[in-house]
Amino acid sequence: MRTTYHLNVNELTVELLNSIKEAFRGKVIDITVAEAMDETEYLLSSEANKKFLLESSEELKEGKGIVFTVEELQKKYGQ
Repeated sequence: MRTTYHLNVNELTVELLNSIKEAFRGKVIDITVAEAMDETEYLLSSEANKKFLLESSEELKEGKGIVFTVEELQKKYGQ
């Protein structure tokens, strides 16, 4: 089993550790702690994605974007 916890360091509690112990009772586990990448950094981390996003941004600046209301998006793509 693999579980990922995404939280602020201030949210670390004894209760959280106890819940991890309960979930993995009797097993050997690995714990890796890393600073989370923010959404923008993540989206720009791939060269292909970065290129697509920057081109899309330029298209919007040039007025080539398509405007939808929230209702139109929900109707077209579902909720």
